[in-house]
Amino acid sequence: MQILRLSDHPQYKEKVAHWFSEKWQIPAEAYLDSIQISIKQKHVIPQWYAVLDENNRLIAGAGVIDNDFHERKDLTPNLCALFVEEKYRNQSIAKKILDFVRQDLSNYGIKKLYLITDHTEFYEKCGWQFLTMVKDDDGEMLRMYVADTLQ
Repeated sequence: MQILRLSDHPQYKEKVAHWFSEKWQIPAEAYLDSIQISIKQKHVIPQWYAVLDENNRLIAGAGVIDNDFHERKDLTPNLCALFVEEKYRNQSIAKKILDFVRQDLSNYGIKKLYLITDHTEFYEKCGWQFLTMVKDDDGEMLRMYVADTLQ
């Protein structure tokens, strides 16, 4: 298993954009546009990450964007779109992605990372802390978590 930062591996951008689109029902073009920004402009945010198995199959991924469609625009950047294929769950892959992203962002001077979710307990096990409830763009209340990046 290897975790790739897509801005360093642009050859996977189309494959990963379509994979995220399939998982989250958001047009692939939206993912591709964001991935392309990270590749061309070398900005810290957005960033996209893909996990490949030993056969080069995409098995998991996540992104980091400024705001994951919620009212707290001041709490940024946000981890988003974390997904692990069902066959690969319960193998600590999600935690490895979370830790990889936290380490990667710390290299760019980012001190904190946020995410929203309706999950309970999972993120605590991965070293994140519940921060507050926030309203998403659809008016739904979701849990917001925060984690320091890894130095």
